[in-house]
Amino acid sequence: MSYIPVLILMAIGVFLGVVIITLSGMLGPKIKNKAKELPFECGMPVYGDTKQRFSVRFYLVAILFLLFDVEAVFFFPFAVVYKKLLSVNSFIILDMGLFVGILLVGYFYVLGKGALEWE
Repeated sequence: MSYIPVLILMAIGVFLGVVIITLSGMLGPKIKNKAKELPFECGMPVYGDTKQRFSVRFYLVAILFLLFDVEAVFFFPFAVVYKKLLSVNSFIILDMGLFVGILLVGYFYVLGKGALEWE
């Protein structure tokens, strides 16, 4: 029963989103121009076949970058409260050492598999 206001708010938000997109499509200008069809600050003009395949290594490196980047985010809060944590509990150093150790094992595993080497 306490979720009814939230559901009403969600319904109003969905309704407004649909109405705004529909009105924009119906009332907006529809002037077609060759210059408007060109890519604008999003890359080079397309020449030839656009359906080229990418190597799986490209996606693997991208996923590994995201993985290690997200893991590196956990270092920031630790660095901010490092001195305060040491005065309260010295076990936190072992915890962070374990965390870094797991990261290093993963990094050396990826390095050993050759996932970071380009051909």
